[in-house]
Amino acid sequence: MKKVLIVDDSLTAREYLKYIIDNTPGLSVSGVATNGKEAVKLVKTCRPDIVAMDIQMPGMDGYETCRVIMENTPVPIVMVSATADPKEVATSFNSLEAGALALVEKPKGPGHPDADIMVDKLTRALRLMADIKVVRRCFNGVKLPEKTGSPEEKAIFFIKQPVKLVAVGASTGGPLVIKECLSGLPEVFPAPILVVQHITKGFLGGMISWLNQDMALTCKIAEHKEPALSGYVYFAPDGCHMEIDSEMNIVLCHDPVSNGICPSASRLFASVARAFGRYAAGILLTGMGKDGARELMEIRQKGGLTIAQDEKSCVVFGMPKEAIKLKAASFVLPPEKIGRYLSNIKGCYK
Repeated sequence: MKKVLIVDDSLTAREYLKYIIDNTPGLSVSGVATNGKEAVKLVKTCRPDIVAMDIQMPGMDGYETCRVIMENTPVPIVMVSATADPKEVATSFNSLEAGALALVEKPKGPGHPDADIMVDKLTRALRLMADIKVVRRCFNGVKLPEKTGSPEEKAIFFIKQPVKLVAVGASTGGPLVIKECLSGLPEVFPAPILVVQHITKGFLGGMISWLNQDMALTCKIAEHKEPALSGYVYFAPDGCHMEIDSEMNIVLCHDPVSNGICPSASRLFASVARAFGRYAAGILLTGMGKDGARELMEIRQKGGLTIAQDEKSCVVFGMPKEAIKLKAASFVLPPEKIGRYLSNIKGCYK
């Protein structure tokens, strides 16, 4: 049984979350806090397996509370947002940098058509994240020296293979890793980047606003038949598969789900393999399931370069694990080394 600490300043929200959790097999409520200061104290006394925390709270908000907890008494934290407003969600994503593992939407009340789906997403996130080992965070600005890496990791930096397009697939834990991989790239990066990120409907706009705060590249939601240009990062919109054609035009479609998911990294990678073959780079990041793994192999078989995130740095080692199992990844790297590889990419203008 996983113990959950609820943190929310709304009485109605606390009672509803308590009802949901206490009626979910494998979960129980170990404590309830009405604000951030109470949460910091209860984490020490209740010793929860996971914290479900509101973001907008008076006084110490969810972001600051997360920072304090992760500095002093680290525990898995899932941020629970009641809004999908891009500006507020962008602020909420800062909590991921403070150590929170995921951001999910607060379930609507009984009677809402999406209530059951939202409850399922929340409880699945709590069960999954409760088993993840977290470490103490330090926010004093001190950076540890980067590890030099194995000879296999170093080999990627000597590859001179030109790249026309970079395709990325990510799920749980993806937003922060995407930021780490891409934030150091220059505005004149020579190839467009296409990303499928599994994320709660309505949160993508806020995520993109958050990413654009610290990037030279321009992140945006992809549009149908839009030309993919260097210097841009295109995200598949909610409920749409994203593909690319041989003329470098983005194709969006509302076909049935692939691997139980829409948008699907599998659809993106398969189109990239067809259109660009050895002039493509495919990257599969942290996330649950198998989305994109087999199609990453298609990119590799066509001569393209493929990367899977390493287990140690993954929030959930699912999609990359499957890619590694299939031998679809040319390299297995942590985010900082993926970013370094990308910064060395040479464009292909033929």
